[in-house]
Amino acid sequence: MRQTGKLDYLEMPASGGTLDSVKAFYSAAFSWSFTDYGPDYSAFSEGLDGGFHTDAIAGSAKPLPVLYSKNLEDTLNAVTQAGGRIIKPVFAFPGGRRFHFMDPAGNELAVWGE
Repeated sequence: MRQTGKLDYLEMPASGGTLDSVKAFYSAAFSWSFTDYGPDYSAFSEGLDGGFHTDAIAGSAKPLPVLYSKNLEDTLNAVTQAGGRIIKPVFAFPGGRRFHFMDPAGNELAVWGE
């Protein structure tokens, strides 16, 4: 069962190579399998779910931890009240809705919910 605040997903850039080369590496080294969502995104489910993206989509140049929330608006308010800075307001994406924020140390994270 998902819990609010649980690290649920990890997005990583494939900008140092091509999406195909990154998928080939993880397939060969660790036997990972992938599900493609268009030419710019490929997801994996290998203990911790995640995905690789290309520069063609609006993604971070660093890995992006994605937390889960049962109530996105309540979590957005909690993040703001705790001193987080919202850098991408709530938006829809395939699978749900999410927002991005910066923590006090300057780390970018996202929170998603259905």
